[in-house]
Amino acid sequence: MHEMGIAQELVRIALEALPRDLKDPKVASLNLRIGKLSSVVPHSLTFCFEIITKDTPLEHARLDIERVPVVIRCDTCGRQWEADTPVFRCPDCENGQVQMISGREIDIDSLTLME
Repeated sequence: MHEMGIAQELVRIALEALPRDLKDPKVASLNLRIGKLSSVVPHSLTFCFEIITKDTPLEHARLDIERVPVVIRCDTCGRQWEADTPVFRCPDCENGQVQMISGREIDIDSLTLME
C-alpha cells in the first residue's frame, strides 16, 4: 500500500502551505487531482489520510479527489484523445509515437480552511 507514503507527503505539503500568521488553523478540505494511471486507490488514500492527520490542523479535513483521465497526443498528426484502453496508438493515423498529456499526476489543487 503506497497510499500511506503519498498521504504523508500530501500532509507535509499541506502543513507547509498553511499561513504562519493564522492562530490554530483548521483545514476543511484538501482538493486533489489524481491521474487514473497513478495507481492510487482513493479509498485507501482517504483511510491513510484520516490516520495520519490526527492531532494536526488537517484532522477531520475532507479529501476531495478529482480523477484525471489519461489523455494522449499523437506526435505525427497532433490528435489528442482520452484513452480508455492500454493501447496507445493514434485512432486516426495509427502511429504509435504518442505523448501522455495527463493521467499520472498526484496534485494538490487547493485547500480550504474552516472559518
